[in-house]
Amino acid sequence: MRPWTAVPPQPGRRFVVTGANGGIGFQVARILGSRGAEVVLACRNLEKGEAAARQVPGYDAGRVSVRELDVSDLGSVRAFVDAFLDEHDGLDVLVNNAGVLGAPYGLTADGVETHFATNHLGHFALANLLLPRIRDRVVVTSSREHRSGSGLDVDDVNWERRPYRVFAAYAQSKLADLLFMSELQRRLTGAGSEVRAVGAHPGASSTNITSGTGNPVITWIGYHGQKLVSMPAWRGALCTVYAATMDVPGDTYIGPHGRLELHGWPAPARRSKAASDPVLARRLWEVSEKLSGVTFPL
Repeated sequence: MRPWTAVPPQPGRRFVVTGANGGIGFQVARILGSRGAEVVLACRNLEKGEAAARQVPGYDAGRVSVRELDVSDLGSVRAFVDAFLDEHDGLDVLVNNAGVLGAPYGLTADGVETHFATNHLGHFALANLLLPRIRDRVVVTSSREHRSGSGLDVDDVNWERRPYRVFAAYAQSKLADLLFMSELQRRLTGAGSEVRAVGAHPGASSTNITSGTGNPVITWIGYHGQKLVSMPAWRGALCTVYAATMDVPGDTYIGPHGRLELHGWPAPARRSKAASDPVLARRLWEVSEKLSGVTFPL
């Protein structure tokens, strides 16, 4: 497969990228900025966000900004949306990128398990709250590991009735992302909206996503293991950029084209049988609405 780096020019288009102070999110912001886009880095840590923003092309021209957002906190999500809409008439693309992997068991301020809250629920709320002002698409970031999340129990997202397994919690949150993408597209289509919901995963990319595990051994193994076997983060980010900028239909899922979707250039990715289950997707949506207090606005 031929390498793909031909990102279309993006002048006049506004993107919000969550978790953009490092890893895949930063590389997505950097690539978009290099193509003339206006980019809002939505970050939990403003200091790190500002440091990252200064490295994004377009910063000196005023096309790059930073706003505070902790997607694990629904209050922070609502505050971000209110502040963003006070300053902007809307946006073209929302890139739901922020995430955690390997976090020890814990509940957020809203009483939701950390992986589910961060990787899915906060982005569910963010997308629906912004949806009336989104002109083009919502991009959801999943993982090839979603295939290990087939045991998703939408009635026990806090693992109160099951023994907690940290990597299963991650996999199931990433399965939730794909179910959200598909159900969002079904609702957009039903509402007659031209907005698209699409998804991507970065394959095996070298980032610091394991830094929040709380376990120094897992963090060390994760960081150095990725350095040995993974693509550079910018290569993995191309899958998200492809999903965010190319003319693909709704419910498209993009990942690396190579063996096991670990490495390679953007191409259609496989999803598990569970990720294509419309009944599970609708049930997840209902639970997500109840937990977040946010509903489909169209």
